[in-house]
Amino acid sequence: MINEKKLEAALKDAIDKTRKNIARFNGKFPHVSENEVYQLNDNTDWTNGFWSGMLWLSYELTRDTSFREAAVRTVESFRERLESQTVLDHHDIGFLYSLSAKAQWIIEGDESAKSLALSAADVLMKRWRPRSMLIQAWGPEGHEENGGRIIIDCLMNLPLLFWATKHTGDVRYAEIAVHQAEKSRRFLVRGDDSSYHTFYFDQESGEPLCGGTEQGYSDGSTWSRGQAWGIYGFALLYHFTRDKRYQETSIRMAKHFLERLPEDGVVYWDFSVPFTSDTKRDSSASSITICGIHELLKGLSNGHPDRCVLEEGIRRQLEGLIEKYATIGKPDAEGLLERGAYSVRGNASPDDYMIWGDYFYMEALARLTAGHKGYWYEL
Repeated sequence: MINEKKLEAALKDAIDKTRKNIARFNGKFPHVSENEVYQLNDNTDWTNGFWSGMLWLSYELTRDTSFREAAVRTVESFRERLESQTVLDHHDIGFLYSLSAKAQWIIEGDESAKSLALSAADVLMKRWRPRSMLIQAWGPEGHEENGGRIIIDCLMNLPLLFWATKHTGDVRYAEIAVHQAEKSRRFLVRGDDSSYHTFYFDQESGEPLCGGTEQGYSDGSTWSRGQAWGIYGFALLYHFTRDKRYQETSIRMAKHFLERLPEDGVVYWDFSVPFTSDTKRDSSASSITICGIHELLKGLSNGHPDRCVLEEGIRRQLEGLIEKYATIGKPDAEGLLERGAYSVRGNASPDDYMIWGDYFYMEALARLTAGHKGYWYEL
């Protein structure tokens, strides 16, 4: 694996930049950057939980109360957002509340934070469509284009539902999570272990229609960040269900991803795009995959035939991020990782900082230096 001192130095750099960003962001939430300056919002986007997660990680790793104070303020902002139902009509509720309110519950046992996270799980449950048996990703119920649409990102929102079953005793949360997981495994993952970004179903019958994409190169391509969500999402599903099919799916998707790593260990934004010197990378996809593979390895024996290739995949990607993509040596940089890609096809921050890339990079460093596991579940 990577030299421990190098990992610790990278983590210290990430924490130092996060500390500086508390004042820079001044109570607002970073999203993506333009020209290396983060766009900020008043907690209205799907990405806002990642900043909260970075603050909680920094607090746990340092016990510096300035991080806790800033993190608690984000949780209060998420409480206000839920009470006012501000831009919550989508499936990314787990991204928002697992890394904010649920994180506070995991760290401090705060009952108010627990209650907030459970209320967020109820909001996510409203996305369930009983006729088509799916959690609708985007748009209002009955929407002509999106009414029967799932996306692979949703796998990372399902841990909130399993957690809600654990703390309420209501099995319906977990049952719906399993329905969504199984639909995703069957229809989003292709036979060659690549993945669709999205899949469409008939809203009335639930009949499968076709795969597609929103951010990938084409409907039949493999968007690398979508593949990363699948790797991590199915690894987490194995933790909750102990269903070997999810573990096997995560392994297959991880090997497909690792087989397509460029020489420097950090993937292009889509595996099917023509590769030239100008092709965009997505450092955030690699940071997500590192965390997903690390989680996956927890369930594999030392003698598992894929263990060595998976461990080598972590090493290659994290070494590439630290040495070529991290802003180490740039103390005034707002972001932790350069060359993230929000939407290349839509020309929206196609080559800049991404707050989720920064979060998963920090989680990866915390996993390998401190045995952290993120805030997706509690022991």
